Amino acid sequence: MNVLLVYAHPEPRSLNGSLKDFSVKRLEGAGHVVQVSDLYAMNWKASLDANDSLDTQPGARFDPSLDSKRAYSDGRQSQDIALEQDKLKWADAVILQFPLWWFSMPAILKGWVERVYAYGFAYGVGEHSDARWGDRYGEGSMAGKRAMLMVTTGGWESHYSPRGINGPIDDVLFPIQHGVLYYPGFDVLPPFVVHRTSRIDAARFAEICDALGQRLDDLWNTKPIAFRPQNGGAYDIPALTLRSDVAPGRVGFSAHVE
Repeated sequence: MNVLLVYAHPEPRSLNGSLKDFSVKRLEGAGHVVQVSDLYAMNWKASLDANDSLDTQPGARFDPSLDSKRAYSDGRQSQDIALEQDKLKWADAVILQFPLWWFSMPAILKGWVERVYAYGFAYGVGEHSDARWGDRYGEGSMAGKRAMLMVTTGGWESHYSPRGINGPIDDVLFPIQHGVLYYPGFDVLPPFVVHRTSRIDAARFAEICDALGQRLDDLWNTKPIAFRPQNGGAYDIPALTLRSDVAPGRVGFSAHVE
């Protein structure tokens, strides 16, 4: 299988750097083909702006969605964007690896998503009508591919527990897993999360690698998170709210998981 690992940490000698190297070795040892987009090493441009289109006219008003749509459909995107899109098309599975900074992904990775997920490529696809509202949330250009988050955090596991001060880790990661990954169609696997990163010694690192190695070995066997597909009948269209008979009484993120 083809695996794309999108990696966002500025220090190669960090825990994240070691886990990235371990993951590549483990996957390749199992016969998979791996590409790594090391965003800091690539000096990835994080900001979505008019320069992402090769046909930008001086003084023209920049419209992020429409300019993205035009550049993608006309094959006039910045070359770095097109190359990352080709990697996504090539991949059977995608791993986003990053430290949890201020309850989200680092800015450079968010910028990768904003620029690479062009209109017509990752969103704005499919029929929009009273029966369907586009190919998204379980459908779309990434349908049939798998994705997983590999996340490190300085907080304790208890800090991200159901009653923890930081909120449940599934809620913290919901906008990324449900929005960034499930929206364009990925089957999203449960995340691999490493807590309390400042307290990891050699023995703990070995335990983490054992657990991560098993998750990588099971990449094509692990059951995805059961997010509700948008066009599967659970939602009223075009309001895109859950039908009254679906998960009655439940609200918030968890209502969108079967």
